[in-house]
Amino acid sequence: MAAITASMVGELRAKTDAPMMECKKALTEAGGDMAKAEEILRVKLGTKAGKAASRVTAEGVIAASIEGSKGAMIEVNSETDFVSKNDSFIAMANAAAKLVAEHNPADIEALGQLPYEQDGFGPTLEDVRKGLIGKIGENMSFRRFKHFEGTQLASYLHGSRIGVVVEYEGDAAAAKDVAMHVAAMKPVALTAGEVPAELIEKERSVATAKAAESGKPADIVAKMVEGSVQKYLKEVSLADQVFVKAADGKQTVGQMLKEKNTTVKGFTLYVVGEGIEKKTDDFAAEVAAQVAAAKTGA
Repeated sequence: MAAITASMVGELRAKTDAPMMECKKALTEAGGDMAKAEEILRVKLGTKAGKAASRVTAEGVIAASIEGSKGAMIEVNSETDFVSKNDSFIAMANAAAKLVAEHNPADIEALGQLPYEQDGFGPTLEDVRKGLIGKIGENMSFRRFKHFEGTQLASYLHGSRIGVVVEYEGDAAAAKDVAMHVAAMKPVALTAGEVPAELIEKERSVATAKAAESGKPADIVAKMVEGSVQKYLKEVSLADQVFVKAADGKQTVGQMLKEKNTTVKGFTLYVVGEGIEKKTDDFAAEVAAQVAAAKTGA
């Protein structure tokens, strides 16, 4: 009989949300066959789609679809990185991006009602999402998307966790380079003048606190604060950042674009799970607690 390891138990638990002891019993009954053990649990415990819907989805993928002057980018989340690599999950994410590009839905709810069939589920995208939750045993959700239309578009996906779409006029290669630059350097605005006021004030507050510790005269402190703020603005505005592919290590993105006779009208940056509070499980502690509980009940 195959040895049942802790990692096997953990994997089955992540897929089914079943108690660990139940997962171990199912794996033992199935002789270590993961698919068979999952089926045993589904029969014994029923579908987990309802329970899964309440769990945090902080992993996932960014998908993009561009056809001419129409395009879209979407973040689709899952609970674990393991499921974010699942072929069915990825297929659903790519299909969702294409649906957004083609139909420009008003919101997530409207997106879910668009016609789509996959893996025997349908007739809507929402039906497919629910079907895959029941099949895979893990929550998944459409978090956010953006539709683009009426301008030239360039996209860049860094793996599946970072996505960028650039709206531009001019040279396609230069725009693609800008998309890659945005993924690497993560600017917050096109220019210094477009950096959100709340971010500037936060930086000014930090700079003021640091400068006050210097013990210098008030006029000098004021100049130090202003210098820090101006440095910050250059660091976070796309046009003022040093271009990641600059041969001389000095050329800014703005200078590169001028050289290429290209204008960037806007950019959108998505990072998987950004801003979502992730739950951290202490698997070892949970195993110990389950074992202790089993001994007590014996």
